Amino acid sequence: MKRLRILRRWFARKFGYARLVCLALLVGFAVVRLADPAPIQELRIRTFDTFQVIDPRVKTARPVTIVDIDEKSLADPRLGQWPWPRTRIADIITNLTRLGAVVIAFDVVFSEPDRLNPDIAADTFHDLDEETRARLKALPSNDQTLADAIKGSRVVLGESGLPNVIAALDNNLPLTGLAMLGEEPQPFMFNFAGLLRNVPVLEDAAAGRGLFTIRPERDGIVRRVPMIMQAQGATMPSLSFEMLRVATGSGTILIKADKAGIQSVGVKGFQVPTDANGQLWVHYAHRDPSIYVSAVDVLEGRVSPEKIARKLVLIGTSSVGLNDIKTTPVSPAMPGVEVHAQVLESALTGAIVSQPNYGIAVEFFSALLLGLLVIIFAPKFGPTTLVIVGAMFASALVGTSWYFFSHHRLLIDFTYPLLSTTAIYLTLIFFSFVREQAQRRQIRSAFGQYLSPALVEQLAQSPEKLVLGGEEREMTIMFSDVRGFTTISESYKSDPQGLTKLMNRFLTPLTNAILARKGTIDKYMGDAIMAFWNAPLDDREHQLNACEAAVDMLEKIDALNKLREQEAQEGGHAYMPLNVGVGLNTGTCVVGNMGSDLRFDYSVLGDSVNLASRLEGQSKEYGFPIIVGSKTALAVKDRFAILELDFIMVKGKKEPEVIYAIAGREDTAHSGRFQRLRNLTIEMLACYRSRDWDGALAAIERGRKTDEARVLELLYDLYEARILGYKDNPPPEDWNGAFALLTK
Repeated sequence: MKRLRILRRWFARKFGYARLVCLALLVGFAVVRLADPAPIQELRIRTFDTFQVIDPRVKTARPVTIVDIDEKSLADPRLGQWPWPRTRIADIITNLTRLGAVVIAFDVVFSEPDRLNPDIAADTFHDLDEETRARLKALPSNDQTLADAIKGSRVVLGESGLPNVIAALDNNLPLTGLAMLGEEPQPFMFNFAGLLRNVPVLEDAAAGRGLFTIRPERDGIVRRVPMIMQAQGATMPSLSFEMLRVATGSGTILIKADKAGIQSVGVKGFQVPTDANGQLWVHYAHRDPSIYVSAVDVLEGRVSPEKIARKLVLIGTSSVGLNDIKTTPVSPAMPGVEVHAQVLESALTGAIVSQPNYGIAVEFFSALLLGLLVIIFAPKFGPTTLVIVGAMFASALVGTSWYFFSHHRLLIDFTYPLLSTTAIYLTLIFFSFVREQAQRRQIRSAFGQYLSPALVEQLAQSPEKLVLGGEEREMTIMFSDVRGFTTISESYKSDPQGLTKLMNRFLTPLTNAILARKGTIDKYMGDAIMAFWNAPLDDREHQLNACEAAVDMLEKIDALNKLREQEAQEGGHAYMPLNVGVGLNTGTCVVGNMGSDLRFDYSVLGDSVNLASRLEGQSKEYGFPIIVGSKTALAVKDRFAILELDFIMVKGKKEPEVIYAIAGREDTAHSGRFQRLRNLTIEMLACYRSRDWDGALAAIERGRKTDEARVLELLYDLYEARILGYKDNPPPEDWNGAFALLTK
């Protein structure tokens, strides 16, 4: 121990305590990388997301077709809402087989008997004579009809992994054959406690069975799709990989694994590399509407043979109402069935990305080399040189990672060596800061006799605070205004003190609502308030707090209006209610001391501020008191009743913005009435933006009938007027659905 202390002191004298601490950091980061906690993983996958966005997969072939249970099919009166009779599904399989489909797979599960089976229907009808009832029960079931169609083709049935066991697994039902090479792979696979299978008659008839369950990452984005999984004790392939097995005529799936985990899964002619848990990194292409055909068109024979012949066919849904929409690195909304299609396309065209086993060795070597270089040379460089050299190293790391991805489709992470090196660099800066603090104490001692204590402290701590300037940060901005306040103020022409009292009376609760939710009041502009969140103090939930404050403000105004109405009745004078409009927007702003060199205030500037002001001005037009920008809405969508209103081009801005209304808190969002209105509004907007004017007007009409409280009356009136105008004067061919606001 004594020798160790002597060695440590010698090292500290020779190289400084800062370098000793940095060496400890280098070792600590290596330990953290080996542990690989969730935040490190998330940072890494976000980096890979960026690569995918920059360089998405370019389709060289389209070997997959999706038969879409879309809105068009669901709206067809001959089919109706899902689930459809199994006889209709059988017709789809028969038609696809006749058109030359190689393999047909279902991204849905038929876990219960068809409710329209003749024997079930016979038991549900009242006042049915026994002879007719017996004849109905003697008819073949719809499930058997579907099973016969499945036997006449090559069909893979979809199954679902569940978090809980719902029924014992029938060991008599068939499973896919597996072969293992190397270590036992099951401990590395994702494990689902339960398994939801199809009815036995369908399972027995199918050529294959696969899990269509997709596990998003912690942030809800689907980056990897498991190729092999455990479900209720059974080892199951994914739906897409089982399609490959059936298409190649392979009897088994080969799983290769070592002590680090699963390496690959393969069938005859295909070897798919995976991560340690058996997941494939999907190299996504952008959404491709050309691979979709409508299910009703398949039934009616309106699909050209080349769409189906020699193709792998997936049957699934893009309907929003059937809740199979996923988020991917390249698309915020992609149907789950297309994720399976992208897996198949990647495998069939060889466009697969993977993380090599030697990737972690490259990361460790880079972190060690760069860390040691910074520890040795950084204290010798000046600030400018250090920044330039650091930028060169960072560029080399990013460039190397990008080279491996773009040229070899290999995922090599640069975030770990970059974080490690940055932490060491910041540690050296911290020790430099400690030395500067000692120098500041000398300044206090030297100037303490000549300046006031307050000025000395400012000089020693932050002399830059005395000059103009600011900082950039993401903030949420609020503008609120009282509707029709000019009319209200005119009624106080002979009573200016009464007007002042009224303003203070409503500004006080509005201000309290903002401050109670961690907001900062920027300024009052007559009856209007400007406020912001996430400055000067950090607020990680600034979007949520701003929206909570906006709803609180409306509630406080409602309470004030009730009190004023009661006072008006008791005093026998006219009552004019106060109505508040609020605009919220989130974005990067400049915040700090602004003004002249004689007087300045703490305020905020930026495009996001201007947009918040414009949104507040539009609240009257759309009939909702709270209108928010897209970033704000996305951050709080799980906590409030969010309704998309429009895609607008604000005067003075080049980029359009999707705007939303806050119709209430979480209880409103979960109400059946709001869900119906939101779905109708989504349908109306979809038709409107696709130039389906009649469809949009029909959706508006259904919305009016549903909206008994007439909450959306102004919104429907606005769109109806626009659509009628567009029917007479259609928008240009390159119209993207955006509406240009004529006023600020």
